[in-house]
Amino acid sequence: MINNEFLKNKNIEELNNELHSLLKQHLNLCIQLSSGKLKQTHLIRLCRRNIARVKTFLVIKKRGLVCVKKK
Repeated sequence: MINNEFLKNKNIEELNNELHSLLKQHLNLCIQLSSGKLKQTHLIRLCRRNIARVKTFLVIKKRGLVCVKKK
């Protein structure tokens, strides 16, 4: 799982690279699942959630929004 602090310190280009690598990882996991080689199916869910997390931070960075920490 990707840490939010890890993503906050990255710029847009680094986030795009991270997104690209996560999408490749997701594709590989789906191929392994369809061929029956994937035993840890929970990794697909974690990968999808990490992709969504990175996309969220990309929108925040592009729009110049400020991340507010909940108390």
